[in-house]
Amino acid sequence: MMIETTIENGICHIRFNRPRRKNALTVEMYEATVAAMMTAEADSAIRVILFSGADGVFTAGNDLADFVQRPPTGENSPVFQLLRALVEGDTPLVAAVQGAAVGIGTTMLLHCDLVYAADNTRFQLPFVNLGLVPEAGSSLLLPRLAGRAKANELLLLGRPFSAAEAYEIGLINRICPADDVLQTAMTAATQLANQPPEALHHTRALLRDADQAETLARIQQEGKLFVERLNAAESRIIIEAFLKR
Repeated sequence: MMIETTIENGICHIRFNRPRRKNALTVEMYEATVAAMMTAEADSAIRVILFSGADGVFTAGNDLADFVQRPPTGENSPVFQLLRALVEGDTPLVAAVQGAAVGIGTTMLLHCDLVYAADNTRFQLPFVNLGLVPEAGSSLLLPRLAGRAKANELLLLGRPFSAAEAYEIGLINRICPADDVLQTAMTAATQLANQPPEALHHTRALLRDADQAETLARIQQEGKLFVERLNAAESRIIIEAFLKR
């Protein structure tokens, strides 16, 4: 299975499991991730959702070949369903990140409550490089987190950046050795799962709710442009050249 889900001790662990393609996400993987998140949201015994990737890689982002063949067409497309689930869900989100964290592999972390990254993680937001635009509300959230100058650099140039830089801008909570990152994230998830649930819910809502409507509106705005850019000659030429490498 390309999305593995296990539930134990109140934690729903969702693992991207497509190692031969660096866990690049397909339409089916988006669908399965959303389904797992919705199941977790509906089960009061599940207190935390933990994301990780198989074989030392978080995710290389969208599988571009799959994306070109079956592009998102609107708000009900699986990728946009996932983005809304990240914003609207009540269950705390924790991520264990290592290796490649590209595109949505980085932007989804903006919506996680706790993020632990291995020292070998390489983050990247290569949307402009591919003739596209940012997604997941990153054009709104990243400037607020990192400052406009740094957000401009990371989004407009699309250059890779290290775990140390991700920590410096506040994208992640801690840098860990690669062998320890999953256990570190699991320990934090267990601590969250054992917190008083009502107090945790209300505190999380206070931390997030003020931005939720604006974030969802920006995701919708970005999504419309993203779909348009996928169909533009500029992005088609760039992506076709990338796929021929």
